[in-house]
Amino acid sequence: MSDKPKVALIGAGSRAFGLTVATDLLTFPELEGLTISLMDINKESLGLTASFVKRIVQERGLKASVEVTTDRREAIADADYVVASIRSGGMQATKLDLEIPAKYGIEQGVGDTLGPGGIFYGIKNASALLEIGRDIEEASPDAVFINYTNPMAINSWVILDSTRLKYIGLCHSVPGTARELANYMGIPYEELSYTAAGINHMAWFIELKWKGKDAYPLLSEKLDERVYTDPNHPAYRDLVRVEVFKSVGYYSAEDSNHLSEYLPYFRKDLESLKKYRILNHEERLSLMEKREERKKQEAEKLKSAQALPFNRSGEFGPQVIYAMETGTPTKIYGNVKNTGLIPNLPYGSVVELPVFVDKGGFHPVYVGDLPPQLAALNRMDISAQELAVKAILEGSKERVFHALLADPLTSSHLSIPEIRKVANEMLEAEAPYLPPLK
Repeated sequence: MSDKPKVALIGAGSRAFGLTVATDLLTFPELEGLTISLMDINKESLGLTASFVKRIVQERGLKASVEVTTDRREAIADADYVVASIRSGGMQATKLDLEIPAKYGIEQGVGDTLGPGGIFYGIKNASALLEIGRDIEEASPDAVFINYTNPMAINSWVILDSTRLKYIGLCHSVPGTARELANYMGIPYEELSYTAAGINHMAWFIELKWKGKDAYPLLSEKLDERVYTDPNHPAYRDLVRVEVFKSVGYYSAEDSNHLSEYLPYFRKDLESLKKYRILNHEERLSLMEKREERKKQEAEKLKSAQALPFNRSGEFGPQVIYAMETGTPTKIYGNVKNTGLIPNLPYGSVVELPVFVDKGGFHPVYVGDLPPQLAALNRMDISAQELAVKAILEGSKERVFHALLADPLTSSHLSIPEIRKVANEMLEAEAPYLPPLK
């Protein structure tokens, strides 16, 4: 075990990320004495997170040091772990990711993984993460880089191909969906066992068992026709995944709003969005703006005399740090390079699957071939991801166009000249937030 490990949280001003990860780390007695370095470029948001974390340390009488800085290099210096969750360009850039494609009929309800918005989000974020990776290589080359930033596959691919860092990409969609599936079936989550594999936001539950028996027949029984008409059905707002499940025989690990953007079938027009109960771009932006407003309301909690919550969320990042510090073998789901782990997905792409973690690092599990219908849908998205990665690493505008050309959502709506027009308009409008591209 390291003597008092230092954990740098980059993007700590995001309350859902910064406070959650910091709190989880503080709940492990084995990590007593650690240093948490909170870093963000937004001083106001950073200050709020720092106030919460410091108050928890004080209320619980914990032996932990809390650093606060807007200087990334300062946070990373001497760190044992660097955990990142960022949004390069902020809300201004995200609005462009969603609003420009909508002008051409491409409605995105999330825009953080694929679709035109997801691809441009990736170009911005992967480039920023690569700068963070370079800082780690220079200031703390032995540090473990843990990334929560989307688009996970594109970002991870760039880091894994461009650095020699010890890296893992993390997302909570697999365990989150497993809990939803237990709810759909009316069984205790603790009695469910599963294996999921594929790509981030389109991993598949290739094994789903309840008390040692295949749970898929029960899930199919519960997801009957009532799901389409009964607002009280727990899966009433999960129609995209239900339809995909009934078509391919396996359940996807990300929600319907996300999954609908990675396939060409569900976002044809506004009527389709209503049919499948999925968000349009205006609804997405409204939700994001309300989230910003909630930050202001949460500041009032600091004035309360009531102790702040001190519960462990189950996020994988703190579990990784605990496992590596203590040597306790821990199973997570992570995003890693496909070195034959899933043979019928492209070698060198980024896949999401079970990973064991201990003092020796990350040990991805060999999964084998996915059912061919699942691999086919994954490969459709991997093609666009690969071209987005090339756009970033080559600094090429033409590769950006190629990525949109291969993107399932974009190509289901537009002709080739129209795709070129969207690419050019987004490149021009988002130039202030993008890396240099020629």
